[in-house]
Amino acid sequence: MKLGFIGTGALSSAIVTGLKTLPGEITTVVLSPRNEEIAAGLAARFPDVTVAADNQAVLDASDTVMLGVRPQIARDVLPTLRFRPDHHVVSLIATFSCAEIAAMVGQVKRVTKALPMPMIAIRQGPTIIFPPDPDMAAFFGRLGTAIEVTSESEFDALSVATATYASYFKYLETIHSWLKDNGVDEAKGRAYIASLFGALGQAPETTPDASFAHLAQDYATRGGINEQVLRELTEHGTFEKFRESLGGIHRRITAAS
Repeated sequence: MKLGFIGTGALSSAIVTGLKTLPGEITTVVLSPRNEEIAAGLAARFPDVTVAADNQAVLDASDTVMLGVRPQIARDVLPTLRFRPDHHVVSLIATFSCAEIAAMVGQVKRVTKALPMPMIAIRQGPTIIFPPDPDMAAFFGRLGTAIEVTSESEFDALSVATATYASYFKYLETIHSWLKDNGVDEAKGRAYIASLFGALGQAPETTPDASFAHLAQDYATRGGINEQVLRELTEHGTFEKFRESLGGIHRRITAAS
């Protein structure tokens, strides 16, 4: 594979980093100069990663092209480029459908959507792929967990989950801030929270037959402190408001695509 990236932002950087820190990895990677600092840093770190003169040079040197440009500029950038029919185009742009990407890349016969998470840089986390594609499943499977989906509506629904990262960290920050206000050393509190929630994140894998609702019930011991917080948040409508936000994100994604 000769892999090129149009747009060299945080997600493209994470994919390249995860790929190039694999032992013995020799895939040729060509980067867009769009973000000069990120592209130059990756090229300096990895000997078989180069920065092309422009986006067209990326296409000319690649057979698989990942699109990491921002949605706001994709419609201006992509139609100006000369894609080959034999290019495999992999769109990392969550809000564009395969049909919309295909319309912007000319005669390309093979278009795939993929949505990894930033932790792919350390080869963790899932990447959703549509339509099912054995090559991309194998590629992203080396960098974490590849999940192939059979419909674009399913892809869009799963994409909504990626809108929750910041809220998750705000949740942890709230706990951390409360601990500091109550005399816990800042570094000690951070280490405790990181270890605690890292361990909790393993629960669904260690009990694969348990639903999330079942896990919540298991951890909410009757009369215990977990039950109290869960009850109070539920009574305040926290989870219902959260669900409404997810619905809003879904409407935004589906309207855009």
